Amino acid sequence: MTEPYLQLVGITKRYPGVQALSDVSFDVAQGEIVGLIGENGAGKSTLMKVLGGVIEPTAGVICIAGVERRALTVNDAIAAGIAFVHQELNLFDNLDVAANVFIGREPLTGGPLKLINRRKLHDAVRPLLERLGCDFGPETPLLPLSLAQRQLVEIAKALSLKARVVIMDEPTSSLTISETRRLLSVIRDLKASGVTVVFISHRLREIEESTDRVVVLRDGHVAGRLDRAEIKHDAMIRLMIGRDLKALYTPPKAATGDAVLELVDVVTSAHPATKVNLAVHAGEILGLSGLVGAGRTEVARAVFGIDALVGGRVELSGAPVVVSTPGDAIAHGIYLVPEDRKRSGLLLDMSVSENVSLADLSAFAPGGLINRRAEAKNAEEQKRRLNIRVPTVDVQAGTLSGGNQQKVVLAKWLSMKPKAIIFDEPTRGIDVGSKAEIYRLMRGLADNGVAVLMISSDLEEVIGVSDRVAVMREGAISGFLERTQLSEEAIMRLATDSQSQVH
Repeated sequence: MTEPYLQLVGITKRYPGVQALSDVSFDVAQGEIVGLIGENGAGKSTLMKVLGGVIEPTAGVICIAGVERRALTVNDAIAAGIAFVHQELNLFDNLDVAANVFIGREPLTGGPLKLINRRKLHDAVRPLLERLGCDFGPETPLLPLSLAQRQLVEIAKALSLKARVVIMDEPTSSLTISETRRLLSVIRDLKASGVTVVFISHRLREIEESTDRVVVLRDGHVAGRLDRAEIKHDAMIRLMIGRDLKALYTPPKAATGDAVLELVDVVTSAHPATKVNLAVHAGEILGLSGLVGAGRTEVARAVFGIDALVGGRVELSGAPVVVSTPGDAIAHGIYLVPEDRKRSGLLLDMSVSENVSLADLSAFAPGGLINRRAEAKNAEEQKRRLNIRVPTVDVQAGTLSGGNQQKVVLAKWLSMKPKAIIFDEPTRGIDVGSKAEIYRLMRGLADNGVAVLMISSDLEEVIGVSDRVAVMREGAISGFLERTQLSEEAIMRLATDSQSQVH
């Protein structure tokens, strides 16, 4: 490895009662891809905030291009060529793509008014979008873009800074396999041009395929380092959690029963020319796979009553049900764990207790006033049941890790005895240990007779968790795969080729 461009030596960060980082050393050279992994709470975010100048370390030294510093400011980090692609997107819905990419750095016209030069702005952004293989242009409004498309805008913003070090925090968490491959190709191009990439991801297969070295954090310490030849899935898990994870996926315990949730000729507004037919049985986890834009989330939204059905019907245990609003779906026992838990699944400024009771508030307010004691008791029960790691159910949901936030969303529904539950990207941005817990919870629901529909872009997850898989393409089901037929190749064939169908 060449001389490090960036070194963090002995970085320690203490908060009152909390040791977030302890004697962490981390370095990168120009033109390499370094994986930074660890469970949520391991210290990855704190370390990156030190590097980005957001927080000042309690002890340690930061060395950039041979110059030692006690700490960085945000401007110092930018001047040093350090750019971030954050997991939580920092974009503005009321602006177009180009304005979001160059926010605060827009090219201006001459003259006294100094207006934004829209032509130069769009010309500067267009090649960045082409480089990422985006199917939208610089003048596209941000508001209608999907989560995956917004992630690509965030990446384009980082590339526009011409950074020497690009830190990518879960950049593929909302991308499908084809989009992920494109992004990994971009990362390789950055490396070839001398740019360093720090790649933070819970998708260990991507780390294994793409990185030159891996640094593993656990409980604020460096648990270990792996060179290229040592980067293996099991080795990374062992360093992350301190033990072998023998059973990440929980196999089914019983045969499936009768159909619980059925979609009959369902038509959504996103794909008005196609119909969706599928059935999810009691005790079954049915995986729903497909590329972004295939219509998976739109189906979930229509079944849950967020969007109107254009055609067809929803049946529950063989009987048609009317689902015009989420309230209708909830009344029938059909629940949705949404793709974006922060925007759609939680009220971040409310407590864990308040979030857990939110969907069934009338049960805690028989006289019109909320019984806070009963609400807290219910939340405590769910906290123990789901192993939600919080000191008290009074803490705000926005302060929790991704895995614990997802458990709070689940707690909201599990206290209401679901008949059918839809998980949309259930482990996006969640560490491997929390993933295993979510999988066990899903399998436990199925074993208790609940019909589980799981939408996921992670093919390893789809194959490991599902009893059967339905694959969507352009708004329709292109085929079904039994567990014995599951493979990435079989799923991708159905996702990309409408002529190849397996039933």
